[in-house]
Formats: sequence, structure tokens, C-alpha cells
Amino acid sequence: MKQFGTLPDAQALALAIVDTLPEPFVVLDDELRVLAASRCFYEFFKEDAADTRGRPFFELGGGQWDIPALRLLIETIISSQRAIDSFEVEHDFLHIGRRTMLLNARLVRSEDSFGRMILIAFKDISARRLIEREKQDLLEHTEQLLAQQQTLLREMEHRIANSLQIIASILLLKAGAVASEETRHELRDAHQRVMSVAAVQSYLHAADGIERIDIAAYLTKLSAGLAASMIGPHQGIEIEVSAEEGALQSSHAVSLGLIVTELIINAIKYAFPTARAGARILVTFEFDDADWKLTVSDNGTGRVGAPNTASGGLGTAIVAALAKQLQARIHEVSNTSGLRVEVTHATFVSHLPIAARAA
Repeated sequence: MKQFGTLPDAQALALAIVDTLPEPFVVLDDELRVLAASRCFYEFFKEDAADTRGRPFFELGGGQWDIPALRLLIETIISSQRAIDSFEVEHDFLHIGRRTMLLNARLVRSEDSFGRMILIAFKDISARRLIEREKQDLLEHTEQLLAQQQTLLREMEHRIANSLQIIASILLLKAGAVASEETRHELRDAHQRVMSVAAVQSYLHAADGIERIDIAAYLTKLSAGLAASMIGPHQGIEIEVSAEEGALQSSHAVSLGLIVTELIINAIKYAFPTARAGARILVTFEFDDADWKLTVSDNGTGRVGAPNTASGGLGTAIVAALAKQLQARIHEVSNTSGLRVEVTHATFVSHLPIAARAA
């Protein structure tokens, strides 16, 4: 095999290999002089071929290649006689400005160890690093905005909670001050409506989110609050909750909580005109994918003489309006065993043509 111990031989071999490479490439000898470089090297770094060949690599371009990291790279290759892959260098170059280069280097030795060459390939990754930095800056900016949003959200939640508590307290104070028993009941009912909204708000704050809420835990807490504030010590009414695990949008949960509040208030006020053992109100909630069914039932006297209809009144109007908002239908069954009100949400839409449906 022909040796490449002399400069002309090494240059001829190196030029044949590297001149057509599509990326900057340089070949150095034992003394770190340039044996050859690819055409792309000269074009990219704006070096003159005649002034480059045979010169010490670290003296090129007014010493622009005399980079500590690059010196360390070459010294490591020579001392350890191993290849270096993906060595990143960021530097201000004379003609092209600041660039980030990825270097791959190899030590090549002839079989008789007479001569050796160092091959260095350069890859410009400046654009890639710029994009990565911009992405990182954008990510950090986004995180800052999210942190600010969370702070504002918590502040808003705190103010909402305080406002609801103030409104609820005012309603109770007014209820205790009025002479009319009917007005007193209406004010207490309004207080419970406010507290049902407050219960949702407190759950949203505890869950650290505003989109979905655990409906089983929410209904349990809401019902317990209604029982504690609405049921007198001598009424003996128990409220039970049986809800399947699942979550609803917070806006739906608010409406659903108001419906439950109205139905429980009505049951407490009208289902048990006299105290009796075993009085019970049952709240059940079932999921079926995107659909659901809420049932509030009692074992009281029922709505005598008006099965499958709802009596007129503010509570009934509120339930009807909220059910319509939720795209749900109301079904009521009343008999001597008690009253059962079902609120069902179903998203089924017929795919049949209008003419076929009419037929």
C-alpha cells in the first residue's frame, strides 16, 4: 500500500476523497497543517484554497480556528487515538459571524504507522440551535403566563368565595329579620341556592382546575350541606347519595347542583308534612358515556292529584330552565310511595331524513 508520509502524496489522496463532499471537511497532518479541505469548506468559511493548504490549521483566518474547545478536541484525538462524534463548538468566525458547529473527527493511520491524518467534518447547526432557543424562550414565556394566570385565577376564586359567603350571610340575616314566614322561607331557599354555587366553586378551587368536577364527591358534599342547614332536629329526614364515579364540565355541575338544591328543598318542605320514622330523600346519578341521569326521590306523601307534572312556583321554574340549558328532559312520577323526579341528558340524534321520521 502506498504511504502518505509526504505532503504531495497526502494532498493527492485527501483531495480525491474530500473535494466533492457536500459539507465542510478538512484533513490535517501530524503537525496539524492543512493537507486538504473540501470545496464546501472554502465556500462556507470564505477561505482561500491557495492560502490554506500547507498552513497550520490554527493560523487560518487570522487565528479564528484557535478555539480552546477545538484544540482540546484535537489533543484528545491524538492522545487517545479515538474518534470524536458530535462535538459542539460555538464561535464568532471572521467572515460568517457567530455560528454553532458540530464536529466529527477521526485519526487515520497508515498500516506501517509512518504517517497519520486527522479528518474533521463540520456541520452548521446554528439555525437548529436558534430554533431550539426560541422554543425554549417561548416555553418559558408560556410558563410565566400560565403562572400569572393561575395567580389571577386563585385571586378570582378567593374573591368569588368571599362574595358568595357575604351574599349568603345577608340572605340569612334578612330571613331572621322579616316578619313574614313565607318571605323567611323564600330567603332561606335563596340562601341554599347561593350555597350550592359556592360548593361547586370550592370544589374547583380544591381540584386546582376549572374544566371538570368530580360529580359524586360534589353531590355528596352538597347534600350534606343541605341536610345540615335545612332539616330541623325533629324532622328526622335522611339524605342519601348514590352516584357513579365520573366528572362533568364545571358549568354543567353548577346547573346540576342548583337542580339538586331545588329538588331537595322541595322534598324537605313538602314530602313530609309530619315527622315520621324512616323519612328519606335519595339522590342518584348515573353515567352512560356522554349521557347521564339524575334522580331525586323521596318516600313521602307524593304530589297528590298531579302525577307526571310539576307544580308551579319559583323552584319548579328554576329546575325547568336549568334542565333546558343542559339539554335534558324532566320526568316526574308521584304516588303514595313518594315522589321521584328524573332529569335525563341524552345526546342521541336521529340520522334518518326528515321525511322518513314523519312517516
